[in-house]
Amino acid sequence: MKYILLIEDDVTFSEMLKHFLERHKYEVDLSYNIKNALTLLKKQNYDLVFTDLRLPDGDGISLLKEIKNSKNNIPVVLMTSYAEVSTAVQAMKQGAFDYISKPFNPDEVLEVISNALDVKKTDTRDTIVSKISSKKDNSHASTDFVEGISAASKTLKEYIHLVAPTDMSVLITGESGTGKEVVAKNIHLKSLRKDKPFIAVDCGAIPKEIASSEFFGHKKGSFTGAIDDKIGHFEAANGGTLFLDEVGNLTYENQVQLLRALQERKVKPIGSNDEVFVDIRLITATNEDLLHAVDKGDFREDLYHRLNEFSIKVPNLKDRNDDLILYADFFLEKANKQLKKSIVGFSKDVLTLFQSYNWPGNLRELSNVIKRATLLTQTDVIHKNVLPDELVNSNKNSVPSNKFSAKKNEKELIISALQEVGNNKTKAAELLHITRKTLYNKIKEYSLS
Repeated sequence: MKYILLIEDDVTFSEMLKHFLERHKYEVDLSYNIKNALTLLKKQNYDLVFTDLRLPDGDGISLLKEIKNSKNNIPVVLMTSYAEVSTAVQAMKQGAFDYISKPFNPDEVLEVISNALDVKKTDTRDTIVSKISSKKDNSHASTDFVEGISAASKTLKEYIHLVAPTDMSVLITGESGTGKEVVAKNIHLKSLRKDKPFIAVDCGAIPKEIASSEFFGHKKGSFTGAIDDKIGHFEAANGGTLFLDEVGNLTYENQVQLLRALQERKVKPIGSNDEVFVDIRLITATNEDLLHAVDKGDFREDLYHRLNEFSIKVPNLKDRNDDLILYADFFLEKANKQLKKSIVGFSKDVLTLFQSYNWPGNLRELSNVIKRATLLTQTDVIHKNVLPDELVNSNKNSVPSNKFSAKKNEKELIISALQEVGNNKTKAAELLHITRKTLYNKIKEYSLS
């Protein structure tokens, strides 16, 4: 029998979770505050601590520090609201085993608990922290790919895992700034070619006059300005992956040359009589509609089908809103390293702005906003006064009309929200821009059934 200490001040929710865990053969003790939890920890040897981040006499991070200082080998899992994910990620850096954001599904709870208990069998706390840190560092060591939790991100991840081990040509589509090159690099790193070169080429930045030289190379003296031999992108990527970004910008002539090279798997440098055989995996990307370009006669249909053996559409940031705080934390960590800063997170006002903003520039815009804000911030937390005016002002007219604005109309807003979503409290909380726990407390306060 495994013993779990569950710390949650929402009585109804904690009882429900306790009964659920007991049905799955766990022994569960309940605590509603940190003081009582510390007392129980001295009396009983628990296999896992499952605690809410916000508690009446402190927070889960404070409890985490107490446990860590006591050298107690207990994995700690944090329960958070969506808006607190950034804080939970910081907690993992301080030694938490994992976090799970509310509302969560039963399978997710069981999986996190199972993982924590499996690790406890063989690892000390220091080893656990070391492995988590190593995992986080290695996951971004050579790519900026963040595995999100949204439905769109999970589909993207599934497609990457399916196609990566193959040699199929992949066409990646999506708006500018969505991270198409990051997806391409991730495919390469999960492929059998991961130890070979990954060569990225921006087709829009290559003048058509020298495109042949860039792709296939040239010999010294083959044309004016050819003062040395040059290896082309195809040969440089031999054995690995060649990524052609904005492939729709290639001229018709360059398209013919590219198609021939792909069909014959060999290239001839300009000024050379010898052909070079190449073994490459081709990944291309575009923010254009290539089929429309084919219909217009601007893009060769046979090349399109050669490139599009498998297609992946990278979703816009606005379509993966559940991932926004994960990306924000990642970009903050990256900016801290680049700017030698130590900002720990974002204010609630900033997170609210981030969640309601449309992000037309997608991930690139989010990254730039956070890097600029990190540079300007002189405190531990980023506040909205360091955000660009266009971001702050764009949200003035986008705040939902049914958001809590005054104590006098809270009850009416809650009733209206519950009716609108068929009494689904999770959806009502999202609609009201409050946590589910806050909603339950308000329902109890106003005696709503």
